[in-house]
Amino acid sequence: MEKEKSLQDIENEIVDEFSIFDDWLDKYEYIIELGKSLKEYPEDRKTDDKLVKGCQSRVWIDFNVEDGKIFFNADSDAIITKGIISLLVRIYSGRTPQEILSSDFSVVEKIGLKENLSPTRANGLVSMIQMIREIAARNI
Repeated sequence: MEKEKSLQDIENEIVDEFSIFDDWLDKYEYIIELGKSLKEYPEDRKTDDKLVKGCQSRVWIDFNVEDGKIFFNADSDAIITKGIISLLVRIYSGRTPQEILSSDFSVVEKIGLKENLSPTRANGLVSMIQMIREIAARNI
C-alpha cells in the first residue's frame, strides 16, 4: 500500500510541475488544465454560504469531514480561478484541521502565482485561502 503523501510532498510536487514551464503563459495554460480536473460540483450546492467573499469571479467551496479530515470540493465560473482553487483543493483536501492551520500556504509564492496574478485575482486567492483556513478552524 502506498504511503499517504504529506502536505509538504504535495506542495513539492506542485512546485516541480510549475518549474517545467519557463513562460507564465504556459503556467496559465497549465492552471486552466488543472481546473478541468475538479470533480463535478452540484448546482444545488452553489449557495451564498459556500461563496468565497472577496473574489471578483464566483468561487464556491464546500466540504465534508470524515475521520477528522476535511475534504473540499470547489468550483468557479472563471477558468483561471477554477484552476487556482483546484490547486488548493489538491493540497488541502484530506488534511486535518491542524495540518491546514499550520500550513503557511507558501506554495503560492514558491510557484510565483501570487506575483503573477492581477490584483483582483491575487485578492481572490487570499480570500480562498482565508475561507479554507476558517473551515479548518471551525472543525478542530
